[in-house]
Amino acid sequence: MDYLTLKTIHILSSVLLVGTGFGTAFYLFFANRSRSVEAIAVVSRLVVRADWWFTTPAVIVQPLSGAWMIHLAGYPLDAFWIRASLALYVLAGACWLPVVWYQVRMGKLALAAHAANTALPAQYWRYARRWELLGYPAFIAMLAVYWLMVHKPV
Repeated sequence: MDYLTLKTIHILSSVLLVGTGFGTAFYLFFANRSRSVEAIAVVSRLVVRADWWFTTPAVIVQPLSGAWMIHLAGYPLDAFWIRASLALYVLAGACWLPVVWYQVRMGKLALAAHAANTALPAQYWRYARRWELLGYPAFIAMLAVYWLMVHKPV
């Protein structure tokens, strides 16, 4: 595969990764603010689905395509922008894994509350707060990775 085709795949997967993450977070954040158990149940189920269908494959494609491009372009592995990007990607991943866990649990709690026609339990709101707090550093880290990829500072 030539470098430009690989770069296109890398860029498209980064758009899926960050775009899906931001988009689903946006909808669940505002569904939570609505306090509508039905809306939260629907949105949380779709957020989990989007993470499995779009975010997870992109999380896998990103480092593979990135490593392949580094190899093809001959960039040194010890370049600052590569090391910093990898560190930030690991940070984002360290935040994302518990976020997925919280999303799955939140979805189950919301579906159960909706089926029982009850309010969301306090546990849901504790998970929602942690989910939100972990999302901020993950998103900021990915924005920094974008900056590093574009500017490649020495």
